Amino acid sequence: FPFAPASVAVSGDPGWLLVAGCPRDTFAFTEEPSDRAAKPDAFCSWILRAQPQGARKEGHSEFRLRVEGDPDNYQPGSTYRVTLYATNPAYFRGFTLIALKEGRNGEKEEDYAGTFQIIDEEDTQFMTNCPPAVTESTPRRRTRIQVFWTAPSSGIGCVLLKASIVQRKIISFQDEGSLTKRVCEKGKPFITKATDKPLLDCCACGTAKYRVTFYGNWSEKLHPKDYPRRANHWSAIIGASHSKNYVLWEYGGYASEGVKQVAELGSPVKMEEEIRQKGDEVLTVIKMKAQWPAWQPLNVRAAPSAEFSVDRTRHLMSFLTMLGPSPDWNVGLSAEDLCTKDCGWVQKLVQDMIPWDAGTDSGVTYESPNKPTVPQEKIRPLTSLDHPQSPFYDPEGGAITPVARVVVERIARKGEQCNIVPDNVDDIVADIAQEEKEEDDTPETCIYSNWSPWSACSSSTCEKGKRMRQRMLKAQLDLSVPCPHTQDFEPCMGPGCSDEDATTCMMSEWITWSPCSVSCGLGMRSRERYVKQFPEDGFACTLPTEETEPCTVNEDCSPSSCLVTEWGEWDACSATCGLGMKRRERMVKMPPSDGSICGAEVVEVEKCMMPECHTIPCLLSPWSDWSDCSVTCGKGTRTRQRMLKSPVELGECSEELEQVEKCMLPECPSDCMVSEWSEWSECNKSCGKGHMIRSRMVKLEPQFGGDPCPETIQRKKCKIRKCNQGSDERKRRNEARKKRKNKEGADEEQLPRCKMKAWSGWTDCTKLCGGGIQERLMTAKKRFKISQLTSCKDRKEIRACNVHPC
Repeated sequence: FPFAPASVAVSGDPGWLLVAGCPRDTFAFTEEPSDRAAKPDAFCSWILRAQPQGARKEGHSEFRLRVEGDPDNYQPGSTYRVTLYATNPAYFRGFTLIALKEGRNGEKEEDYAGTFQIIDEEDTQFMTNCPPAVTESTPRRRTRIQVFWTAPSSGIGCVLLKASIVQRKIISFQDEGSLTKRVCEKGKPFITKATDKPLLDCCACGTAKYRVTFYGNWSEKLHPKDYPRRANHWSAIIGASHSKNYVLWEYGGYASEGVKQVAELGSPVKMEEEIRQKGDEVLTVIKMKAQWPAWQPLNVRAAPSAEFSVDRTRHLMSFLTMLGPSPDWNVGLSAEDLCTKDCGWVQKLVQDMIPWDAGTDSGVTYESPNKPTVPQEKIRPLTSLDHPQSPFYDPEGGAITPVARVVVERIARKGEQCNIVPDNVDDIVADIAQEEKEEDDTPETCIYSNWSPWSACSSSTCEKGKRMRQRMLKAQLDLSVPCPHTQDFEPCMGPGCSDEDATTCMMSEWITWSPCSVSCGLGMRSRERYVKQFPEDGFACTLPTEETEPCTVNEDCSPSSCLVTEWGEWDACSATCGLGMKRRERMVKMPPSDGSICGAEVVEVEKCMMPECHTIPCLLSPWSDWSDCSVTCGKGTRTRQRMLKSPVELGECSEELEQVEKCMLPECPSDCMVSEWSEWSECNKSCGKGHMIRSRMVKLEPQFGGDPCPETIQRKKCKIRKCNQGSDERKRRNEARKKRKNKEGADEEQLPRCKMKAWSGWTDCTKLCGGGIQERLMTAKKRFKISQLTSCKDRKEIRACNVHPC
């Protein structure tokens, strides 16, 4: 159903027309001639103006619009998951969803608040004639749709999230009630659990068994931006079936230590420990192995799967797995309810998955360095507008392409079922014919080959068949620990068939063959199946519901013949690699009537060939923690090791057992470095007493707190021969000395002479670098009270020091 102001036809019904003229925010389709011209409307206002058709019952709530967590307030700029859903057995074919500022009529673009973001493009799209609105991609029966809504910036006030529902010829669009949600600006951001279903008490009886299969779609082809080519993987999957009193993880909650270790390190150990500590709140622990690389075609390696059970008190299922490498990004289901309101068990659940952020690391790209989020933030779904460097960034806010799909399918029910009508005849057959399988929790001591590709389906038509895959047990390192099965089966159908195709005649699986009609010789056997679903067009199913085939039991029916059972399964090969033997047995049911010895073979032996012995992979322990850095400052290295656990006789292991990587600590202190002293200079006097000097250069200034530079100039006295007293120079000096003495003598006659002490040593520099100051003092030995004697004042000298930069 495309919402448009012009007439449109839906599902073969006569043309319908939206009629303007009603100021109320409720509208319905009214049958009109399809060639009637549409009135021009301002922007999207035609969505809100329509002719009312009949009164709705008070309290009618078969359809509901929900902002998860049911907040009354929004935080500007925060993102919320909005869900539109129908309660059983209602459904809808079309819808529209808008976010309108309170008090506005939708005639202008600025009347709309916030922005929507598509989650599933197969379900939802933006409306062509009204860009702010979201509508369905294709008209079909549905019970739920979900979108993200990012709240507007501060100052907008209250916003009305309004939905319309199309169910055949009826449109519901409520101004008040379950299809309108009013939220106002205030409070904290609120992002809640991925599920929108209220957690009610389960009324189902007995137990149900399910298989969950994880299909990773995270690949360079679908997610090309910054895709990590070398180390991409899915971590080991960990989860549980549990009660509503236990929460493994949820949107709007905080990650536990176990969730944090899965999210950041891909380690399920702590998470499994937390699950097992919950005792009776948990029924089954769900575990699946890691996938390296992340994307693997199904014809090369089958998708990982696990089986689990639920009962009426533990009817929820949760799991998670890390997207690696990443800061703390994961996918998973949270508290998925497998109990139906009519006291039955869900038949099948298919969910496409986008990644979520655990709120413990602040990285924005796949390989961002560790940056713990302090304080820890709430778990939230990633969006395409989180950060421009994000690999999922889209400036237009489009939907993130799903990175995985999970399929949860019921495979058996046990115990008395209390819902009135079984979901289908297969449920009855499953209780009778299907045997319980052990959970595939393979011990480390069992070394297998990869699963083979799935075989072709045993059914080439739209009737259910089975397909098989198998693997080989290469080595059993501990004979006291049993190894699980080597064959796996699952139901399948012929090409082009689907359980959800309502126009196809759907058949149940065949019930097992009946016993042969004779106990000796040639007879007949038969098997049956049932119609699961008749075509909606009313045609009868023409596929057969019964088939027969000949069977032979003990061809020799003479008095000397004996009756034997069918052959049992082949035992495992006697060798774990190379050539071995296997055997199978059967038993004598009835000896010959004439009393003779039974001549039928009861044991059969044949050769079996296992993979070549040198192909057995290494069995290694986990990596140890990284060692401390090899240095206390600056650049160094650190190492980690792992141990070889498989016996040496199984073959040489070429896997590395030690890894080395660089590490960087704060820079080391660097002392001042100076050159060698130069040679002493010539004496500065040609005769008598003088001095000479030597110097050295600063080669490296001190850094990061290193020792400062020592002195760079030294002086020492030198004395050369006595000067000639008769020389002119000597005479001049003597005459000058006499004049000074005469003058000083005259002064001493007038004033007492002031005697001074020697200069003190220089004080320490006030700074270690960047320019400081040093001082020294000269004080008088004896002071006189004559104020005019200025020469008796203390003297001070100041000089610069440590002028090198810091």
